[in-house]
Amino acid sequence: MKRFFQTIKNIYKIDELRRRIGYTLGLILIYRFGSYVTIPGVDPQQLMALKSQSSGGLLGLLNMFSGGAFSNASIFALGIMPYISASIVIQLLGMAIPYFQKLQKEGESGRKKINQITRYLTVVITAMQAPGYIANLISQLPAQAITPFDPNVSSPSVFFWITSVVVLVAGTMFVMWLGEKITDKGLGNGISLIIMVGIIARLPFALFSEFLARMEQKGGGLVLFIVELVVLVLVVLLCILLVQGTRKIPVQYAKRVVGNKQYGGVRQYIPLKVNAAGVMPIIFAQAIMFLPLTIAGFASSESLQGFAAAFTDINGFWYNFTYALLIIVFTYFYTAITVNPNQMAEDMKKNNGFIPGVKPGKKTADFIDGVMSKITFPGSLFLALVAIMPALVGMAGVSSQFAQFYGGTSLLILVGVVLDTLQQIESHLLMRHYEGLTKSGRIKGRTAAGAF
Repeated sequence: MKRFFQTIKNIYKIDELRRRIGYTLGLILIYRFGSYVTIPGVDPQQLMALKSQSSGGLLGLLNMFSGGAFSNASIFALGIMPYISASIVIQLLGMAIPYFQKLQKEGESGRKKINQITRYLTVVITAMQAPGYIANLISQLPAQAITPFDPNVSSPSVFFWITSVVVLVAGTMFVMWLGEKITDKGLGNGISLIIMVGIIARLPFALFSEFLARMEQKGGGLVLFIVELVVLVLVVLLCILLVQGTRKIPVQYAKRVVGNKQYGGVRQYIPLKVNAAGVMPIIFAQAIMFLPLTIAGFASSESLQGFAAAFTDINGFWYNFTYALLIIVFTYFYTAITVNPNQMAEDMKKNNGFIPGVKPGKKTADFIDGVMSKITFPGSLFLALVAIMPALVGMAGVSSQFAQFYGGTSLLILVGVVLDTLQQIESHLLMRHYEGLTKSGRIKGRTAAGAF
């Protein structure tokens, strides 16, 4: 405890770090205030139906990522998710289209161009999602909850539709701007921090609700609630292992003499991530698992509807089995396109480096590829287990709202963002010769774990 308070004092002594933390907290506070500002024309007192609809399932997940803004009919209702979708699309285009591959190789100028394209695509995606959100809003709320803006029209007017779409698009772009400002002048990755804050905002309500449920006559009591917390801690530790776990490969650099100076002759280690794909396999798998919902909506055959129903039950065996299998496949796929053994072998060869006992060139590339395959398999199994953990604890009787914190994208984002932010704070402390946050002075972030 004494070390903790000393670290807080050291943080306060560093002007730049203190300003960055204050700036970050200020922008996050603005985001949280905005999540309670409803769309013009919507009565905030009559949102119970929308809150009930977004208490579980896919809408519950979206509501958690937006920090409750979705169920509040807020100007930030769509949150940062359209920006994330746009970023994923641009990443996929960078794998297949030469123009984007060229931009990725142009350094800072190429990165700025990609960011600009991502922003434009975010506007398009938000403009496509906003009418769907408004239509759902109108269907869920009573007629008197929405002001039509026209005394001669009983239903929401065209003006309401247009203004609401504009407000939702502007809200998402403002949240994106907040995230970019946090990244530039604050602390940590702004987009990831905004998502994390949205997730954490729902944790106290879910925790308190679960506690009350366990305290009921047939709820299981305090002991069962403590068991749930212990399991949650174990899952968090598993996520930390996924984010930080590495396998180090020794690399020996040959001696070189240039003039009177000698270079090389040292041994270093290349850290290969156990989970180099981050949360991307979960995101891709979730996108595939949403397809049965579309089939159920358009299918007229009872057999097709039954098939779709089996794969839309998030607590069912076939849904979770298929979901876990897709995550394992996508983990190998995304690792293969993010880690290039041939490039690593070529870079080592150019710098007179070699893996002891392995010939340079193709043999080295094959060795690295073999190591990656071996460590990716347990990593993919752990990732699949974390992804389906909410369903497992849900079947054990945990409420759906609290079960969402036991795994999936939300928990991995929480763990990754916290480690990444702590790593940046520790870097500022060590750079000014203060003690770090840990005795070892080394907190591993999630640079390769897929920060948004």
